[in-house]
Amino acid sequence: MAGNLFGRYVWLVDILLRYRRLTFQEISDLWQDSGLSCKEPLPLRTFHNHQKAVFDIFGVEIKCDAGDGYRYYITEPGRLRGNSLHSWLVSSYATLNQIQADSRLEERIVFEDIPSGQTWLMRIAEAMRGNRVLSITHQGFGKPYPSTFEIEPYLLKVVKRRWYVVARCPYYSDRNRAKGMKPDDVYRVYALDRISDIEDTGKTFKMRRGFDADGYFEGCCGVITSDEEPQRVVVKAYGGFADYLRTLPLHPSQREIGGDDESTLFEYNLKLTFDFYQSVLAMGDQVEVVEPEEARGDMLNFARNMMNYYSRKEE
Repeated sequence: MAGNLFGRYVWLVDILLRYRRLTFQEISDLWQDSGLSCKEPLPLRTFHNHQKAVFDIFGVEIKCDAGDGYRYYITEPGRLRGNSLHSWLVSSYATLNQIQADSRLEERIVFEDIPSGQTWLMRIAEAMRGNRVLSITHQGFGKPYPSTFEIEPYLLKVVKRRWYVVARCPYYSDRNRAKGMKPDDVYRVYALDRISDIEDTGKTFKMRRGFDADGYFEGCCGVITSDEEPQRVVVKAYGGFADYLRTLPLHPSQREIGGDDESTLFEYNLKLTFDFYQSVLAMGDQVEVVEPEEARGDMLNFARNMMNYYSRKEE
């Protein structure tokens, strides 16, 4: 029942984002046509309860404008669209609502599977909610054997079909503090699909003041972080591939700065991490890194290695 209620709240937010302003009668008509209502109209009292719930969950108000025919609207839609979690919830649940409303769509909408989220995602989310210290057994790629250690889970992030947990590491943080080393607090990123076991230690932690999730990944194209400062990077997209970058930016800092009939220049403020190079390499010969020279040199080395792979003669 709780899941159904949440789906109703998302449905209400979704239609007001799409239609912007609606009378109660228009909302009720859309509700009857949605397939979630069993063709029943939306009771006014239920609608008002949903209004309150939307404010509690999403932090936005649904108000009525008497001067515009008593139409209802979301007061600050930008706040909702600017929150990545809320935006994801609305879009995901709105799609789920539509599929549940019409079973004929079940085999006509294909979702991308994220294997790492099936085992440990909820365990870690529950620990985050209670600020509970976890003991995890983790084996990174290239490591000969797994290690078991404690983490304080701070946030979850999904990148390229993998879930990651960003956690404060008590062992390294305490070691650095005892030796007078910097940083005092050490945070690391662990892929959930490299975790083989999780245990609740029974201990709790307090999140460090000043930890900023957006700041932690500032200038990053994925989950690999760096102490380097973000720098100006210019990428040239050839032909119609510019439209791909316009609709799916490589990084939030993306800005179009020029071009001609053959290519378009995009500017970024980011760190030259391996995630950045992977993203560019995935675009093949449709893009070229123009600046800085350091990045061009790295891309040249990648290209040479690839040439060697594909030009080897069979023994």
